[in-house]
Amino acid sequence: MPTNQQKSQQPLISVIVPCYNVKPYLRRCIDSILAQDYTPLEVIMVDDGSTDGTAELCDAIASGNSVVRVVHKANGGLSSARNAGIVAAQGSLLSFVDSDDYLPSVAISTLYRAMESTGADVAEGRMKAFPEGGSCFTGGANGSVVTFTQQEAISDVFYQHTLQCSACSKLYRASLFKNLRFPVGLLYEDLATIYPVLRQVSKLAYTPTVTYCYMQRSGSILGSYKPQRTDVLNIMDRLEEQVNREAPQYVPAVRSRRLSAHFNLLRIVPLGSAGSEEIVARCWRVIRELRLPCLLDARVRLKNKLGILVSYLGLRPLLFLINRQALNKRL
Repeated sequence: MPTNQQKSQQPLISVIVPCYNVKPYLRRCIDSILAQDYTPLEVIMVDDGSTDGTAELCDAIASGNSVVRVVHKANGGLSSARNAGIVAAQGSLLSFVDSDDYLPSVAISTLYRAMESTGADVAEGRMKAFPEGGSCFTGGANGSVVTFTQQEAISDVFYQHTLQCSACSKLYRASLFKNLRFPVGLLYEDLATIYPVLRQVSKLAYTPTVTYCYMQRSGSILGSYKPQRTDVLNIMDRLEEQVNREAPQYVPAVRSRRLSAHFNLLRIVPLGSAGSEEIVARCWRVIRELRLPCLLDARVRLKNKLGILVSYLGLRPLLFLINRQALNKRL
């Protein structure tokens, strides 16, 4: 453990917490950040135009606590709230926490030690899910810190191996966001941001220690369909075009993630609903375009390769397999 003198020499870390209509969950989230064994911290709660009493709770939590600041703004979505937090942050290091999630007490210190011991620009820990109303067990998974070069990190994220595209469960050098913001008005803002972040790093440090507990709420965006979920297809289409222009070595990895996006949208789109025929046709066209190069790529994950093999039997067998998997997840 660091001595008091060492702690006084540690850099300020800004923890940015976007808050929108999360009154039942907010206090546990903030309490978990305030209970961190790392100092100095500042907590920036960004009230994104809440209407359920969240704004008042933010002010109550911050009252008399010099560590906590509140930014109130009109509703603009998660990206807009995170961007407001980035502008307000005073720390040389940043972390993002969604307001219905929480941190183990060693999360920030674990990420900081991983970053400092390796000279990395980003440190990432393991994320663990817990059900609404429950909690997550964070012990039993400690291990050595592993470092990734820029090329290794980008490839790993898009091949969906160890690293996550999520903005959470990471510690960043604030300079990475000097000229970078999350895209406003899009779903999958993390997927759209991870590439420009990693293109700036020389090294990423990963620790298998659980540093983030995220709640799986019923009806959450990850498990339900809305037309805006097609944003992921547009993001991945544009990303492949960008990578093909400026860093072709990443094209195979991006294609693997693009294939996953189309498989996943086929899994959740309600067949027969308005616009579903166009979405299915679009997904099917891209799957046929990508399946051979991805099948021949040894780094593509097994789940994708299974979908590829079934796709050669036709669209109907693929839809049957995907929808059966979705049904099994719900049962």
